[in-house]
Amino acid sequence: MTPAAARQTRSLAALFDAGPLLVVTGAGMSTDSGIPDYRDATGRMRHASPMTFQRFTGSLDERRRYWARSHLGWQRIALARPNACHAAVAELQGAGRLSGIVTQNVDGLHTAAGASDVIDLHGRLDTVVCLDCGRRRPRLELGLRLDAVNPQWRDLLGAGVAVHRPDGDVAIPEHLVADFRVVDCRRCGGTLKPDVVFFGEHVPADRFRRALGCLEASAGLLVLGSSLMVGSGFRFVTAAARRGLPVAIVTRGVTRGDRHATLKIDAPLCDVLPALAATLTGAAMVGPSAG
Repeated sequence: MTPAAARQTRSLAALFDAGPLLVVTGAGMSTDSGIPDYRDATGRMRHASPMTFQRFTGSLDERRRYWARSHLGWQRIALARPNACHAAVAELQGAGRLSGIVTQNVDGLHTAAGASDVIDLHGRLDTVVCLDCGRRRPRLELGLRLDAVNPQWRDLLGAGVAVHRPDGDVAIPEHLVADFRVVDCRRCGGTLKPDVVFFGEHVPADRFRRALGCLEASAGLLVLGSSLMVGSGFRFVTAAARRGLPVAIVTRGVTRGDRHATLKIDAPLCDVLPALAATLTGAAMVGPSAG
């Protein structure tokens, strides 16, 4: 860690003197787990816009395209493991330093790292929901069904024709998509969708109220690895600013919330979070920042 980063980490630790902070995390939390993020350091999208709710529900061809790509990309999400940043956040929670953990990510890695009561703002990719009857089933079950009706699909990643993108998406040649078969809900024959909030879809109101409610018990807000370009994340920053709470942001590059930031640290998360957790909990540093 550079001397400047060390000074900034001490300043960040000092914000906890007033009480626990609410943590809101974004895609930058999971890049060290091998999951690509959406945006570059300037805040621009790295790839074409992701699937929208309107396209998914309005067209069988769009659903086929989504499930063909996601069925391959899900393998990376399923095999991903928490990194030192997830471990540091879990340590801070265990030490009573956090009022809550809200994540925009859909990979479940905070929970896998040992954090509890995580609010998955945008849902989880490891669950599938029927849009007609509301039944929820494990993603693994759907994966086995899709494997059974698309046996040729398993070899595409190994053949190098698919390129990984964020949130379990991959890019594959369009002519291959036409051969992919989708499956429907076993209970009612309805449309299956990953239990995540697509672009153009609203975060469930009760989930958002619960997340904002954590801010009431907070001495400040800590944003980790998010550009805050999506409104659901940015609203936590504006809510904290209205309450006069300090806002700290740790991520690479610019964010939509920079003008509200009491403290901004432009650095890789794993250069900051393990050291922060060690400072606040007295535990030994873990991960690549140690030593």
